[in-house]
Amino acid sequence: MSKFTKEMVDDYADKLLIGLTNEENQMVLDEFDIIDANLDLVNKIPSIEKVEPMTHCLDEPITFLREDVVEDSIPIEDLLKNADETDGNEIEVPKVVG
Repeated sequence: MSKFTKEMVDDYADKLLIGLTNEENQMVLDEFDIIDANLDLVNKIPSIEKVEPMTHCLDEPITFLREDVVEDSIPIEDLLKNADETDGNEIEVPKVVG
């Protein structure tokens, strides 16, 4: 018997404000069954419960942080020279949303 039901999927879809057709609901249930089967395979690995969870993919993560140095920025006038149309210190762009 499946751990996931049509009602569960419909309930979650409603909470996420997405409507699912019967075909989409069945597709989600099929995918959950595949995921569940794969998890069952992982759980069958001998002594899997003794494996310590990893916090990073490398044993000792190496991070290189740059020194925080204050630098002069490019003057706004020079930046605005690259724009076709400006309005004060703002760049005018064409309207793309109705």
